[in-house]
Amino acid sequence: MTRRPTASTLRARKGQRFPLVTVYDAAFARLAEEAGLDCVLVGDSLGMVVLGYDDTVSVTLDDMCRHVAAVARGSRKLHIIGDLPFGSYEASDHDAVTSAVALIRAGAHSVKLEGGAARARRIQAITAAGIPVVAHLGVLPQTAGLDRGFRRRSDRAQLLSDAEAIVEAGAFACVLEMVASDLAAELTATLPIPTIGIGSGRDCDAQVSVLHDLLGLGHNPPPFAKAYTDLRSYTIAAFQAYASEVRGENPSSVAAAPTAE
Repeated sequence: MTRRPTASTLRARKGQRFPLVTVYDAAFARLAEEAGLDCVLVGDSLGMVVLGYDDTVSVTLDDMCRHVAAVARGSRKLHIIGDLPFGSYEASDHDAVTSAVALIRAGAHSVKLEGGAARARRIQAITAAGIPVVAHLGVLPQTAGLDRGFRRRSDRAQLLSDAEAIVEAGAFACVLEMVASDLAAELTATLPIPTIGIGSGRDCDAQVSVLHDLLGLGHNPPPFAKAYTDLRSYTIAAFQAYASEVRGENPSSVAAAPTAE
C-alpha cells in the first residue's frame, strides 16, 4: 500500500508536476484515490458547489470540519488539505491555532489560509503548533470584495513580498489563484516551496481543479476551468431515464446521455 504523503513529501516535489483536486465527501475521496491522486483539497468552494451559497464567506468552521471528516472516512492514502474558512483565523493567533486544530482533529493533514505578509503571523503560529500550512496568494476569494474582485493579479512587487513572507513564516506550499502567468512562472522559479496554480498558467509546480468544474457539473465555472467530461448531461439523462421507467413511459422518448469521445 502506498504511504500517504506528508507535508514534507509534498514540499520535496518542488520542481515536479503533480495534480490536486477539490473533494467534499467520502464517495469522491474514494474515486480520487482509485484514480491515483494522493493529495486533495477540501476547499471552502464547497459553499458554492455543494451548499448553494453565492460565495465562500457563509462557510463555517463546522461546515469545513464536517466535510473534512467525510473525506477522511473515504480515504486511506490521500493527504487532505483543509481550508480555514472566513472568520476562523483572522482575529488572533489563538483563533487560528484553535481552528486549525479542529480541522486536523476532523481528519485533515494540513490546513490552508488566504493572505500573504498580513497573515504571516498566523502561519507562523499554526506551524509552531505542529500543523503544516499551505498559503494562498493572488485572488483571495474570502476577501475579494475588499480588493479588486476576481480580476487577475499582476502586482509583481506585492506578490514577491507576500511570497517571501509566507515562506519565512513556514508555509510548505502556496496556492497561486488567478496570478498573471508570467508572474506565476517567476514566483514558481523563485520560491523554494511548490506553487499550486489555479487559473495561473501552466508553469506552476502543481495544479488544482474544483471537482465540479472538472466533471462538467459546475454552475457558471470560471473561464480558466476545464471540463474533462460532461457529467451534467449524463446525470440529467439518468434522472430522465429513471423517471420515465417509474412512470411507465416509452424509454425511447428519453434523451440519451452524450457519447463519450
